[in-house]
Amino acid sequence: MIDEAIESLGRGEAVLIYDFDSRERETDLVMAAEFVTPKHIYQFRRDAGGLICAVIDPLACSILGLPYFVDILRSAGRSGDLSIVGSICERAGDLTYDSKSSFSLWVNHRNTFTGITDIDRALTITSLARITKNSLRGHPVHLSDEFRSPGHVPVLRAAPGLLKDRRGQTELSIVLARAAGVTPATVVCEMLDGETGMALSKDDAVKYAKDLGLAFAEGKDIVELYNRTIA
Repeated sequence: MIDEAIESLGRGEAVLIYDFDSRERETDLVMAAEFVTPKHIYQFRRDAGGLICAVIDPLACSILGLPYFVDILRSAGRSGDLSIVGSICERAGDLTYDSKSSFSLWVNHRNTFTGITDIDRALTITSLARITKNSLRGHPVHLSDEFRSPGHVPVLRAAPGLLKDRRGQTELSIVLARAAGVTPATVVCEMLDGETGMALSKDDAVKYAKDLGLAFAEGKDIVELYNRTIA
């Protein structure tokens, strides 16, 4: 199944990634950001229903200077006027499933209107993929030339050591993108269950994948791939 997921991602198709029984126990709908269209955004919000996020490779994040949002909050909290910001930021032990969240900035492309429409979000996401590619190729990139913040696309910063440092959907999707040979920037969205109000069960996610002919990959198989070929 992992080979099918790699091939599908490389063709610009959506795939499903289940993380781990010991972590969030969630399945995300995932695709390479460079191929995203407005119709894909519609599919993600209609069929998945979670937060549609853009994930960027850790090396590109370092080149682009993308911070972790929690660091922004902590920095702001050191100001007397913004002390409340520091008091609400993520602390050690706050997350029951991980040690640190991967949120960075929330952005809109400067050529969007509100930023929330399917067309606007697709433009923002494909533009993030393009600057990721350019930054990794050594081309100068200035985020402020193309993006403004706050916006409607949350950017997730993959951990520097990928699966050595963190085993979230963020890192799993970038490992899969690297293996597929596409620009290492992805779109991820949690699959939710409208009946239970919880995450979609693994069995139902597998059924969704079969019904639509999509590849389904498990976190443990991506970790094995990472350890075997990338680490």
